[in-house]
Amino acid sequence: MTAKRPIIAPSILASDFSRLGEECRAIEAAGADWVHVDVMDGHFVPNITIGPDVVKALRPHVAIPFDVHLMIAPADPYLEAFRAAGADLISVHPEAGPHLNRTLRQIRKLGAKAGVVFNPSTSTDAIADMMEDVDLVLVMTVNPGFGGQSFITSQLRKIERLRNMIDASGCDIILEVDGGVTAETAPVCLSAGATALVAGSAVFKGGPDAYAGNIAALRGA
Repeated sequence: MTAKRPIIAPSILASDFSRLGEECRAIEAAGADWVHVDVMDGHFVPNITIGPDVVKALRPHVAIPFDVHLMIAPADPYLEAFRAAGADLISVHPEAGPHLNRTLRQIRKLGAKAGVVFNPSTSTDAIADMMEDVDLVLVMTVNPGFGGQSFITSQLRKIERLRNMIDASGCDIILEVDGGVTAETAPVCLSAGATALVAGSAVFKGGPDAYAGNIAALRGA
């Protein structure tokens, strides 16, 4: 397991949508490593959030990478638009299309890093035979579709399993966790092998003056 400090990727789903550009600048100034963008279509998950035009509008506001999580199906028709809008990492669910390997290779062909997202019910077998095509693995510790949910502790076993798979493969794959991540749950995620943490409410609570302290609390975990 790596000893590097964890990547902190605040989810703008929990930010003030009336001032998204300011919010992105504020989390970058507060020490965030990435901006995490939750894209929902009201079909694959029961909510609707933002599309590539919003990503494009936000991109000039910050220099840090945009980590775009596509909770949409099908995902393939929108990969090019999100990459063109400024997505640096694009993650998809295995359930969002018939050919995961093809999707991951297309993301890389577009010049972004390719990620795979595991819902609580998704088996790690989905990537067992194609680790070399994966740059990032995202473990959902809630059911996707809404912010502010409680952490599902059973997913710690999945994080550990994926950590072992990544280490055994010798591939350079980021292991990210999203859902109910707080200063209290971050330590168990990191102990299980996570190298990146997505947090919404835990970062954006208290307003911009609190962001640096909130991010430091997650990183210090």
